[in-house]
Amino acid sequence: MSDSVQIALMPLGKCLAVAPGTRLQDILHRYGVEFPCGGKGRCRGCRVKLLQGDLHLDPDERGILSEQEIAEGWRLACRSRAMVDATIEVAQWEAEILVEHGALSTSGRQGRGVAVDLGTTSMVAQLLDFSSGEVLGVRTARNPQSPYGADLITRLAFADTPEGRAKLVALLRDGVGEMIASLLASEEAAGSGIEAVAIAGNSVMHHFIGGLDTACLARAPFDPLDGRGRSFAAAELGWAIDGDPKVHVLPCLGGLVGGDILAGILATGMHESSELVGLIDLGTNGEIAFGNRDQILCASTAAGPAFEGGKIEMGMQAITGAICSVSALEQGGENGGAEGQLHCHVLGDGEARGICGSGLVDAVAAALDVGWIASSGRILREERVIPLTAPVTLTQLDVRELQLAKAAIWAGAEVLLSELGAMRSDVRTLYLAGAFGNYVSTESARRIGLIRFAEEQVEAAGNTSLLGAKLALLGEELEGEAYASLIEQVRHVSLATDARFQKLFIDETSFAEAE
Repeated sequence: MSDSVQIALMPLGKCLAVAPGTRLQDILHRYGVEFPCGGKGRCRGCRVKLLQGDLHLDPDERGILSEQEIAEGWRLACRSRAMVDATIEVAQWEAEILVEHGALSTSGRQGRGVAVDLGTTSMVAQLLDFSSGEVLGVRTARNPQSPYGADLITRLAFADTPEGRAKLVALLRDGVGEMIASLLASEEAAGSGIEAVAIAGNSVMHHFIGGLDTACLARAPFDPLDGRGRSFAAAELGWAIDGDPKVHVLPCLGGLVGGDILAGILATGMHESSELVGLIDLGTNGEIAFGNRDQILCASTAAGPAFEGGKIEMGMQAITGAICSVSALEQGGENGGAEGQLHCHVLGDGEARGICGSGLVDAVAAALDVGWIASSGRILREERVIPLTAPVTLTQLDVRELQLAKAAIWAGAEVLLSELGAMRSDVRTLYLAGAFGNYVSTESARRIGLIRFAEEQVEAAGNTSLLGAKLALLGEELEGEAYASLIEQVRHVSLATDARFQKLFIDETSFAEAE
């Protein structure tokens, strides 16, 4: 047998030389193939198409793929191994990762540093000039843990053994290290070394990058082992960087509210605001904060992965082929006929392959407007599906997943406002953080009850985790008790045992329009 086999990826035009028997799951995640269920063969989200050559057909695949799909060349990447040369079609190749490029005000001190947004799905590193506040270079990458689950719960389950945890820790550290090394080796980064690295991520990423036991985050009451910021020499993480700079991981705020929300508080200026403001990161683990310079309350709520296309039958991330927006048309409009009254926009303007979070929110809002979905969430069409752009449809279970996700977010927000003794009208600005918050239609979000604020109160804040990490770098101190005074302003509210949350959650599953 040859020492390597060649796997050609189309339409990327890339050819990978790998050892015989290599799992496609281990090599394709960096090219955009998703593994939502962590490679357990349950979700079909990792389908690739065999164009030439051969891929070993696992017996389990016959129970997941139809005979017609198999005959057409479809295979599950999580079940396939590269045994001989093959050419496969990888359709999921282009994803937009949210970054911040603007210069920041500085004290003028000399030096450079790297800020890292450590997301569950994607990672961003930026090289920052301390004297000018300018971004000198950017690198983005998919989180290398993604073959072991699209969501945190699946990854925490994989990390339930010492071997599993060690693998995820190594993958994450190596992935961030490679991104920083590539950034520092680039032409735009030419010059002296760096003084420090600042990393902002959720509580689970905080524990993985720090090499901490994650069992505490997999079970109630979900309290982090270490709520403080952590600092390492770069060499401790396996990173060979000139000068061995310090690497600082921003502290968790409590429960599953991580350093990314601390960074968001810095980015929005909540801790210095005289007026009440809010911050919501609409992800699998919805993180919420409301407050001002006097007091900040934060909480996390298990919204599930619907906002990122997870657990949706034809769900996918916001990449090429995803329906990203949907609008209702008058009967007989340009969409007309069999596809009814909805018009869809597909990322890349090609054939639709699935739907991402922003498209899901739009589709349900539009279907409510045209009378295809009742306020209870029940699909009223005889076919019990919502037709979008062929072959993509929404099922009753898809609608239910969105109901649960949006109910969890808004019930959590209501609890925090109640705890503060505040009303919605008291909030000056609600900031929506992250890629989903940046692209979701505020009008659609209000229509389904995901957001219950007036249009003028809501502002897309972009990547507040990355922006906050840069602000931390520009600060004079990152170690020890640098954020002690800010953290003293913050109180974590546990929603898991809060009776108000349970009642509000049930009430908020309805799609009845907000007043």
